[in-house]
Amino acid sequence: MELSELKRRLQQLLGDGLVMVVGSGLSCAEGVPGMGGLGEHLAMSIPAALSPQDLDLWGQIQPLIEKEGLEAALLKYAPTPSLEAAIVQSTGNFIALAEERIVAEVFSKSKVLRLTKLIPHLLNPDAGIPIVTTNYDRLVELACEEAGLGVDTMFIGHVAARLDPQSSVWSFCRNVKLIGRNVKYKFAPKVNVFKPHGSLDWYHREGRPVRFGGVLPLPRLIITPGLNKFRSGYESPFDKHREKANDAIDNARNFLIVGYGFNDDHLETHLTPRIKSGVRTLVLTHGLSDKVREIALKNRNVIAAEFHKEGDDVGTRFIVDGVEEFMPGISYWDLGEFVEGVL
Repeated sequence: MELSELKRRLQQLLGDGLVMVVGSGLSCAEGVPGMGGLGEHLAMSIPAALSPQDLDLWGQIQPLIEKEGLEAALLKYAPTPSLEAAIVQSTGNFIALAEERIVAEVFSKSKVLRLTKLIPHLLNPDAGIPIVTTNYDRLVELACEEAGLGVDTMFIGHVAARLDPQSSVWSFCRNVKLIGRNVKYKFAPKVNVFKPHGSLDWYHREGRPVRFGGVLPLPRLIITPGLNKFRSGYESPFDKHREKANDAIDNARNFLIVGYGFNDDHLETHLTPRIKSGVRTLVLTHGLSDKVREIALKNRNVIAAEFHKEGDDVGTRFIVDGVEEFMPGISYWDLGEFVEGVL
């Protein structure tokens, strides 16, 4: 395929009805450690705070982290509530430190996030751009605000924000007009960020979720990988975010999927069937998982792009119309390079 024709088709995938799905790959590209780095951190930091019972269980999990990876290890052994709390605390602190460094770079104007570059090229419906992310960090929210958009996370308030989806929606209303017998509402441009795995700024306060931008000596509300993930996803505020994420996926006309490996049961019950039903989909990632590759090869409505090297040639391997094709010299698998080269 000629590059000009490929660009045209890529541009068409970002049309009306777009839903973005953002995974850890995008945060990793910005500097947040991935599962490998997190696993190494947990292996070193967890044991100091464990009870004898949890220490025995961790002794079974820790070697598997090195051999099979963090998620595979936690899928074999369900942590106790106390061990899970220790994992959550250590995970949150580790990612928060990386996030802090990135935010400082953005504030000092030494870094522009990839998503910030993309946002101006997207259509912005009155209801907002839906972005579903499995990431705990707040780089999606920051990137959108840097691009001049409001961010609706379904929490309302500045310091001790409470979960109130309806009030959060109406907080973006800027004008009301009566046209004949119809009421017309004008909303500020925004994105709707759905985080079914939680966020670094979510805490529990008196049995209810609260959003606070700083650091508290309380457990963060994040769902770590493992056997307990599915159970935890039905607790507040995860349930509300999961429901809204699935609603957005069910109503999407186009998908842009960045750095997501299709390995989350909560989303997969909706996302993969929608893609297989014919919804136009663009996948950008450093490396396609076996599952994503199979979906792209079998569904002509999907275009996928990943990093690839052949000999001394470095570029992007695309799957278009179910056929793999290597294009050296371009890095469209990376969101920042995609924006500069295609849009």
